[in-house]
Amino acid sequence: MLWMQHHGIINVANSILNSIDLDQTVANLMVTARSDGYTQGYAECSQHVTGALRVDWDTGRSATCVADTSAAHAAAKVEYNNLSLPVMDLVTTALQSEDFVNQLKEIFPDEADISDEEDLE
Repeated sequence: MLWMQHHGIINVANSILNSIDLDQTVANLMVTARSDGYTQGYAECSQHVTGALRVDWDTGRSATCVADTSAAHAAAKVEYNNLSLPVMDLVTTALQSEDFVNQLKEIFPDEADISDEEDLE
């Protein structure tokens, strides 16, 4: 259990947080959220200008006119919510075992253990 306290939890957290799949999905979610927020903000601002100035504000030439950013953002949210990290499947399987510490040690070997094994060879 000492290994779990000093190494196991850190290894599990690092493998999740450093996952390339997670990084890419979160980056895509942030970009689509920003684009969708800009588009909706521009549309709302246009409505306020039209109402305040009582003029017909032409948004036809704006970059946000035909952009369907809400669909892209919704797809990015679905992708994030359905994200499955392979390491989590391994950890879940290991934690259901009677000897979960040894199984986690196999998934996340200590660097000190690896260097000791290399010294023996």
